[in-house]
Amino acid sequence: MPADAAQPPRSDRNRALYAGLAILGILAVIAAPFVVYPVFLMKILCFALFAAAFNLLIGYVGLLSFGHAAFFGGGAYASAHALKVWGWPPELGILFGAAVGALLGLVMGFFAIRRQGIYFAMITLALAQMVFFVCLQAPFTGGEDGIQNVPRGHLLGGLLDLSVNLNLYYVVLAITAFGLFAVWRVVHSPFGAVLQAIRENEPRAISLGYRVDRYKLGAFVMSAGLAGLAGGTKALVFQLATLTDVAWQMSGEVILMTLLGGIGTLPGPVVGAALVAALEHYFATSSFPVTILTGLVFMACVLLFRRGIVGEVLHRLRRR
Repeated sequence: MPADAAQPPRSDRNRALYAGLAILGILAVIAAPFVVYPVFLMKILCFALFAAAFNLLIGYVGLLSFGHAAFFGGGAYASAHALKVWGWPPELGILFGAAVGALLGLVMGFFAIRRQGIYFAMITLALAQMVFFVCLQAPFTGGEDGIQNVPRGHLLGGLLDLSVNLNLYYVVLAITAFGLFAVWRVVHSPFGAVLQAIRENEPRAISLGYRVDRYKLGAFVMSAGLAGLAGGTKALVFQLATLTDVAWQMSGEVILMTLLGGIGTLPGPVVGAALVAALEHYFATSSFPVTILTGLVFMACVLLFRRGIVGEVLHRLRRR
């Protein structure tokens, strides 16, 4: 009998490896707040969800948006206003932020998907800047001061006190897990297969009878809704919403996170968000500028990991 006969098939070994890594990852995120500052971990989770939402658009549809900060910041302002001014419970406030992000995505996507390539990117940037100036001038946003002292409240009618960081961490973890699962489910559905066909060859998808504009708009609204969900969660964690959330630099930051982690991979945005957030957190008080350090890390990753960190690792595992 051949020596390899007793060995399980390679696909089974790969599944076992991925399942083991997934279990280790779940155990790590559950135990993490007992080792690392929970607010820092919640920041990573919020930006991981934001990057995953952006990756749904660029990684699986091939649309590069320069205006995703509008959905993230719009969701943050909407949730902060609902929680502080209207006195809504946290679960409804966060859902309201997601709904506002999806609504902005519907309006912006209606105009943006009519163009392709750099023109699509420039339209999203221009519309996002309009949202920025609305947030700057509107009376309910607080102008340059933003909305501060947002109450965290109690979840499910007083069942869980979110003023306790540990309680809030597991709520944010559940929200992020839901968002990542939603992205995974969309990608591995017939709808996601059409999106990837549009990315690979849009004229061919049109020739097959698919109404690609509707698919693009649907993906755009889903991505915007998840970005709004991330923004609303971030506003609850840090108890404020400011112009930083809706500025064009935030759009550039989420692009950087996705590129570093790996475009078109599910865990890539999570890794990229963790890397960028860690650099900003641990080098914020150093004499060396964080932006320059982030740029150097980005250059190194582009030169050494052309597919991003996770993308390159997965590529090498497939080759073996």
